[in-house]
Amino acid sequence: MAGRLLPWTTAEGGPCYLVGDGTGYVSRMADDIEAVQLDMAEDLLGHAGALLAERRVTHGELHYLAQRLTESLRDVKRVAESRGARLAEDKSRYRGGD
Repeated sequence: MAGRLLPWTTAEGGPCYLVGDGTGYVSRMADDIEAVQLDMAEDLLGHAGALLAERRVTHGELHYLAQRLTESLRDVKRVAESRGARLAEDKSRYRGGD
């Protein structure tokens, strides 16, 4: 059984993993945090679209937006990797480990 990539990192920025059956407290907390991260990404995309539609946007505003988009993309990528790995593991289990 491979560990689940969690939606947060270590203090040094490294990945955190959880080993288990996916039914415990930490797994449920990870699910909740992933949902928050995805909702925040959706909100940020809406804000980015509105900001970029304005004719007068400052360099500072664009820089701040780029920083937040980068953070959000990093979070969403981690969620996708985690979910993709779990799907592959489930598929492998269903096929009998092929």
